[in-house]
Amino acid sequence: MDLFEAIKTRRSIRRFSDKPVSDENITTILDLVRYSPSWANLQCWRFIVVREKDNIKRISELSYVESFLKPMGYKANPATKAIAEASVVIVLCADPTKSGTIWNQPYYMTDVGIASQTLMLAVRGLGLGTVFVGIFEEDAIRNLLNIPSNIRIVGLFPIGYLLDEKKEMKMPERKPLSEIVFYEKWAD
Repeated sequence: MDLFEAIKTRRSIRRFSDKPVSDENITTILDLVRYSPSWANLQCWRFIVVREKDNIKRISELSYVESFLKPMGYKANPATKAIAEASVVIVLCADPTKSGTIWNQPYYMTDVGIASQTLMLAVRGLGLGTVFVGIFEEDAIRNLLNIPSNIRIVGLFPIGYLLDEKKEMKMPERKPLSEIVFYEKWAD
């Protein structure tokens, strides 16, 4: 699949078949991600590949944070089931000391944001699906996976083959350029 097609057809996939994702595919994805740009090329990101079903089940359980979701009216995190069904989960971590700060903003979040998009496009390019999961109990996952306290967990990526490609690949509505692009200066 070419890059433009991967960009246009990437979707947040939350339903997976039980077909396992090969180690070769995971290595290809992570190899591509390491080419992502980062602050001073420090590459603050780290990845944990989780295949053990008990750990995936526990990570799924830890992706529902009632104190955060319930006040917003959510009874469940829609990604919880996606994690449970995934063949593999990649846990994206960052070492904040391996990135910079500009205007009091930690730049490691930008670094991992760029790496996240590269990861999602690489997954799509291989005909697989994923979704970025950003709601989870960080300390509990840190303990489960033995992640050092100075490392931040930034996102979870369940990866798998799509359960229903027709349904999952439906194009969500996108805003027209006229609503999101200004030329020369901001315009209302």
